[in-house]
Amino acid sequence: MRELFENSRDLIAEINTSFIRPLATQIDWSWRLNGIIGARGTGKTTLLLQHLSTTHGIGEEAVYISLDDIYFSSNRLIDFIKAFRLKGGKYLYIDEVHKYPEWAREIKNVHDLYKDIQITFTGSSIIDILKQDVDLSRRAVIYELPGLSFREFLLLSGIKEIEAIPISDLVKNHQEISMELTKDFRPLKYFEDYLTYGYYPFFLEGTKSFKRKLKQVINLVIQTDLNFIEGYDPKNARKVNQLLYILASNVPFKPNISKLSDKIGIHRNTLIQYLHYLEKASVIHLVNPEGISISTLQKPEKVYLRNTNLAYALAPDKTNIGSLRETFFISQVQPIGTLNIPMNGDFSFEDRYIFEIGGQNKGRKQINELKNAHIVSDEIERGIDNRIPLWLFGLLY
Repeated sequence: MRELFENSRDLIAEINTSFIRPLATQIDWSWRLNGIIGARGTGKTTLLLQHLSTTHGIGEEAVYISLDDIYFSSNRLIDFIKAFRLKGGKYLYIDEVHKYPEWAREIKNVHDLYKDIQITFTGSSIIDILKQDVDLSRRAVIYELPGLSFREFLLLSGIKEIEAIPISDLVKNHQEISMELTKDFRPLKYFEDYLTYGYYPFFLEGTKSFKRKLKQVINLVIQTDLNFIEGYDPKNARKVNQLLYILASNVPFKPNISKLSDKIGIHRNTLIQYLHYLEKASVIHLVNPEGISISTLQKPEKVYLRNTNLAYALAPDKTNIGSLRETFFISQVQPIGTLNIPMNGDFSFEDRYIFEIGGQNKGRKQINELKNAHIVSDEIERGIDNRIPLWLFGLLY
């Protein structure tokens, strides 16, 4: 147990707090039970350690632990918390909860028994709080940490500091916003770098090794994280890898489920379930038509990779500029609201706006008669009328 505290102190002492994700200010840290979920590699552990460092420092009242530590292979979490409390502990930051089979039940018991203990936990985005064998939904407030936006990438890289822009302001005032920002800033100079390696904070460890590390992250998702989904058969990991390569080579993918299930060698219902699993693991986006309720047995209208970095890592010889544009748009907009596929246009956002994505010469033909419809154009710095630069959508969070 002493080693866990020493490890916590070492990590807190070493953590860099010069850049902190905006989610840190949105979390109500005074709430007694918070959960942070998100894809591997997006910075959940860093967020915990930064808050520990800036709020508690190195002391006895707060500690960081990870439930994939070998200590918890033969020791119960609840026993550790009892001992921690007896030593004056109050604030517990728990990483990788999904690696510990009884995590939900034991955290629920601690929450109900000890009113003086505050817990913040992190876990893979595959975690479904509502489907645990105990009810945490009334106790825990859950936050999701997406990957870096283009805005955060610019800030973290030391290129430019820009405030996040609400989508309503962006749509209404994009001409003035883009004109002001580009007085001394060339966004397209950095845009391709972001598409290639800017979504995951670990690009700071070196861009040359970035693709290799990202492939390792995806392998861990398929080989490890998906095993925590009820009903998932780990023997099909190779087939999930095959599915993911097909998707990466053909995005945006409009799935023919029968042909795809024959090609991979799994039942069509199993294939649809695996698509939903990969979405829960934040590897892909499933986009459905307007007015269609989402079901785990429903075939999606289109399948996109979660972000453009995955395209360059998984199928670099298959990247397509049109697909990259749409994937970028989804990755930047989906964290702030719901996107669907309308009758006309590429995407609708919260039934408020319709967007058609394309290059600088993209025409209005498909959305000409529609209200609140806008062209989103790559390869332009500044907008005009209802033509909005694509890069601006990277400033939403």
